Amino acid sequence: MAGLAIAALFAGFIDAVVGGGGLIQIPALFNALPRELPATIFGTNKFSSVLGTSNAAWRYARRVQMPWRTTLPAAVAAFSCSYVGAMAVVWLPPAMLRPLILVMLIAAAAYTFWRRDFGAIHRPQHQGRREFAYALILGGAIGFYDGFFGPGTGSFLIFLFVRFFGFDFLHASAAAKVVNVATNLAALAFFIPHGHFLPMLALLMATCNVLGSFLGAHLALRHGSGFVRKTFLCVVSVFILKFAHDTFV
Repeated sequence: MAGLAIAALFAGFIDAVVGGGGLIQIPALFNALPRELPATIFGTNKFSSVLGTSNAAWRYARRVQMPWRTTLPAAVAAFSCSYVGAMAVVWLPPAMLRPLILVMLIAAAAYTFWRRDFGAIHRPQHQGRREFAYALILGGAIGFYDGFFGPGTGSFLIFLFVRFFGFDFLHASAAAKVVNVATNLAALAFFIPHGHFLPMLALLMATCNVLGSFLGAHLALRHGSGFVRKTFLCVVSVFILKFAHDTFV
């Protein structure tokens, strides 16, 4: 239990800055509970994560001018598709996605390293119908992925908000938290009624996750986009190593 609590604390911190807490919590849960079904592991992880992510989203909304025109359509699409993704967990092995995720992570990291000004300035783009359409498409795709598998969702969201909507890393992180709350709630709408979560363990991990998210959001808001960008690159690099190991070793 202590190990899972520490994992949840660290996951909440990482999630609040750039996302990716699932990369910490999910392996920790699988290692600690080897006999549980994958759906139960994912449901427990989602319950823990949603409170921490909600806390981070609230803190960002108090300090950052939220891009609601983009964020809300993306959140609605993500909510709908995350539920479908959660249902797919029961039927399909998430490991099928690992090679594709690895390629996407490498591409995101390479692009961010190459474009040193990427996400440095907040210049919202695609006003009107194009923005709305992009938000629905990207929100839906990420929502399905988060419901189905999850690790790296916040990082993917941040990259996409910077790349397609011209946000800086701080605003992208703030928007990503709102969308991530929607995907977690949708997945839980499937996992909880079907009994795919461990209530007492989920509450313990959720408490630790909230504490971690409090610290992570505080540092991100204090140090701004530069801090978020550097953390993003560090976390994505760890993702690449992790997924490469799981795929090829």
